Amino acid sequence: MVDAFCGTWKLVSSDNFDEYMKSLGIGFATRQVGNVTKPTLVISKEGEKVVIKTQSTFKNTEISFTLGEEFEETTADDRHCKSTVLLKGNQLVHVQKWDGKETTFIREIKDGKMVMKLTFGDVEALRTYEKA
Repeated sequence: MVDAFCGTWKLVSSDNFDEYMKSLGIGFATRQVGNVTKPTLVISKEGEKVVIKTQSTFKNTEISFTLGEEFEETTADDRHCKSTVLLKGNQLVHVQKWDGKETTFIREIKDGKMVMKLTFGDVEALRTYEKA
């Protein structure tokens, strides 16, 4: 099922992302960059590993993981997290934990687009990607 997510995806819309970043405690300057950056996600499988590369003019990041296994992740805004990614039905659920906090990204394919819902506490953001 991870195969449905594999490919190159370009961000086409973003809703409430500034509020989401603010709730994480991300500073004004970094949020400004985050709001104008239109990242490309490249998702692939390499054996048992899933690789997600995020490429933008601001910063490139890469995570590699096995579904269901915790791994160390350093985010684009430099948080050091313990992360886990699970496949639940047709959703790729990515949980990041750091300093007693937790945020969740749920990626889902809808009408040929990849919709990513980001949740931190009671703040939600929605980012929509199209195949490049």
